[in-house]
Amino acid sequence: MKYSILFAASLAIFGLAACEKPTVVNTPAPVVAAPPATQLVPVPGPQGATGSTGAEGQKGEPGKGGDTVIVAPPATK
Repeated sequence: MKYSILFAASLAIFGLAACEKPTVVNTPAPVVAAPPATQLVPVPGPQGATGSTGAEGQKGEPGKGGDTVIVAPPATK
């Protein structure tokens, strides 16, 4: 009995190991070459007109003097 279990287990191991595994072949994507760059020299254009500075805003009212507030630290016990 123990030989038949051993034989069946070894047959299963060899049978599963003999299965052909499919080989995955990764094909690279085609590389598209960029066209050659032309050698353009940038030519500066004429300078535009300077804009206006805008209107001056209204003046605010003068503020009043502040009050002095003294904050005492809490008393220790």
